[in-house]
Amino acid sequence: MTSVAIGPLDQLDPRLLEHRRELTGYCYRMLGSVFDADDAVQETMVRAWRGLADFEGRSALRSWLYRIATNVCLDQLSGRQRRALPMDLSGSPWPPVEHSLTARRPGTAWVEPILDRQVLPEADDPAERAVAKESIRLAFVAALQHLPPRQRAVLVLREVLRWKAEEVAQLLDSTVASVNSALQRARATLAGLDAVPEPRALDDDDRELLAQYVDAFERYDIDALVRLLRDDATQHMPPFEMWLRGADDIATWMLGPGAACRGSRVQAMEANGSPAVAQWRPRADGGFEPWALHVLEVADGRVAHVSSFLNLDIDLFRELGLPENPEEPAPGR
Repeated sequence: MTSVAIGPLDQLDPRLLEHRRELTGYCYRMLGSVFDADDAVQETMVRAWRGLADFEGRSALRSWLYRIATNVCLDQLSGRQRRALPMDLSGSPWPPVEHSLTARRPGTAWVEPILDRQVLPEADDPAERAVAKESIRLAFVAALQHLPPRQRAVLVLREVLRWKAEEVAQLLDSTVASVNSALQRARATLAGLDAVPEPRALDDDDRELLAQYVDAFERYDIDALVRLLRDDATQHMPPFEMWLRGADDIATWMLGPGAACRGSRVQAMEANGSPAVAQWRPRADGGFEPWALHVLEVADGRVAHVSSFLNLDIDLFRELGLPENPEEPAPGR
């Protein structure tokens, strides 16, 4: 009998480790957190290593790993409040913007970003990659958190990963009828949230817009930055509950409470299937500190929304594999 593991966990057989990226993507969609997804995948590997004797020859390795990962995620979600984005918590912005930093929640309250390179498959088919990108967009991941955990698993397995109903029923120890019913309810919930994914590849115009955004931000040319925004653009900044609506309010923020970002270093990349910008803010001693990852949602050739995840309560940059020093090349570009 050939074992999948050959020793300690840092010496796992490559056949096991080759599923790590797709399992991370699955757990991220389920949990809405890069930290929790990483923990869930680690626990999945531990349980797989310990259960090899029962596994060998019984089922396909990939299906078995997804079964373990699903149980780990369901365990993590038991009794937990859903993660959200600030715009999910309030029907209106927090006026005036000068006082928008009075309310904040711990990092565990928020949906977190993830770099494309951490979860997306290396697919040659552009259409397949576009579907995968759409399934990790922040709005879709946040909408998934509204679903009960088992419905969430059914929808991700059926709609995103394209598993057959029979396969999902077997994984969940359920019936095909129950799986189909759960899928219908999950679809209805997402439709009500206007969160049905529409695959869209990142095109050359988006990349040019991102380059212009990076240039304007690094020069801190707010007039140029605002010209890249839709008039009704929105922005939020977890861990703060505040969010801004309108290019004018965003400009007021950038020139007011956000003015400490002047002189930042930034790098373009892709996160959550979207253009993104990593930012290192200047320190008083002349150096730089990891500060934020900005994920941009683009519509009609301009920036419609900015999710600015601040590196405050959690070491987000380290978890995303981003360097502490802006002079080092950032991955996932």
